[in-house]
Amino acid sequence: QVQLVESGGGLVQVGGSLTLSCAASGIIFSAYAMSWYRQSPGKQRELVARIDSGGSTNYPDSVKGRFTISRDNAKNTAYLQMNSLKPEDAGVYFCLAFKDRNYWGKGILVTVSS
Repeated sequence: QVQLVESGGGLVQVGGSLTLSCAASGIIFSAYAMSWYRQSPGKQRELVARIDSGGSTNYPDSVKGRFTISRDNAKNTAYLQMNSLKPEDAGVYFCLAFKDRNYWGKGILVTVSS
């Protein structure tokens, strides 16, 4: 039984910060690459950050320099630190674990207000 549970979403103002957490169970967490995706109305789900089992990270240009993905293998948890938030950052954020297949969290809402 695999579960990924996101937490830490909510409402922030433009320019503010927020940290999301993804708590995983049912997998050997340290062996999985972890990613964050987001989706907003009128847009496809897009990758916002990835960290592999060795700690290497990847970000698209849209968030590079503002977002940081990290992981704590002892806690089976991945994090997404989001700074300097923009209106276009709003949406539902999903946690993904991948090794042999994809495991997805249910998503958590991030709202950015002016």
